Amino acid sequence: MHVPFEKLQAEFKRILLSLNFTAAKADLLATTFAENSRDGVYTHGLNRFPTFVDYVQQGLVKKDAEPVKENAFGALEQWNGNLGPGILNARICMDRAISLAKHSGIGCVAIRNTNHWMRAGAYGWQAAEAGMMGICFTNTIANLPPWGGLDPRLGNNPLVIAVPRTNGHVVLDMAVSQYSVGKLNQYKSNHQKLPLPGGYDKEGNLSYDAAEILQSQRLLPVGFWKGSGLSLVLDLLATVLSQGNSTAKITQSENESSVSQVFICIKADHNEHTTQSIEEIISYAKSSRPVKEGQSIFYPGENTLLNRIKSMKEGVWVDEKIWEKVLGM
Repeated sequence: MHVPFEKLQAEFKRILLSLNFTAAKADLLATTFAENSRDGVYTHGLNRFPTFVDYVQQGLVKKDAEPVKENAFGALEQWNGNLGPGILNARICMDRAISLAKHSGIGCVAIRNTNHWMRAGAYGWQAAEAGMMGICFTNTIANLPPWGGLDPRLGNNPLVIAVPRTNGHVVLDMAVSQYSVGKLNQYKSNHQKLPLPGGYDKEGNLSYDAAEILQSQRLLPVGFWKGSGLSLVLDLLATVLSQGNSTAKITQSENESSVSQVFICIKADHNEHTTQSIEEIISYAKSSRPVKEGQSIFYPGENTLLNRIKSMKEGVWVDEKIWEKVLGM
């Protein structure tokens, strides 16, 4: 079913206010969750909202906590999230990275002791809308085996790279696995087969079955061994730059809490060469013949914009069961 964006936002805010969030925090959290679903990232919008509420009720997310700057080294800052809501901490850190970049050309804010930021791409869009190139990443609980291994020892560490553009920002938002855990759960609940193999079944065979992959805990990293290596170095960077917890430490608690994140902004030079180069790169990529007639080639972020327009016109798609659960909260 489809629900107006404003209705989705209002229901989220109602529940957050009942949990004693301040009006300002409830509004920003509700808006971000609603925008995630609006843009087609249902796994970190409505679908994830009940889990967020559960974490607040368990005390894993401290609703009154505020992030604090602990160290500064030129354009690099280290912050402590104090286990506050990941969305709010991430917004503050990206804002700070933007400010540093405006002053120094580049800004890097690393935060420890924070919580799940939901849709990683939200902070790439935040940087791009401020006219900045943005890079951000996080570590997570172990849910991905290293290449050649059977046991989950790596985080499915999302990576975001954003480039501002007048005709629609370019925002790459990728998990390190072929499909994120949230996406696999979505396919599982919809009883749908994956379009491409996403991992292994318990016998070690490549599988299109999301339920089998989740059961085996053997997700397929993008680029096979390359994705495995990328996950490890992102964990290294996030842990070292923030002086926070690694995937190994996070996994010991059995809850995806107290993670480490990095936000980097680079001041974009909006001159004629930049504009022409961006358009040239996108146009050249899109000029390729599609595999199937009638198909389109999209740049990263283009589908997000199309989903956004459709959602605002037709209403935001929601999973009926989860929507009913939220309405009853």
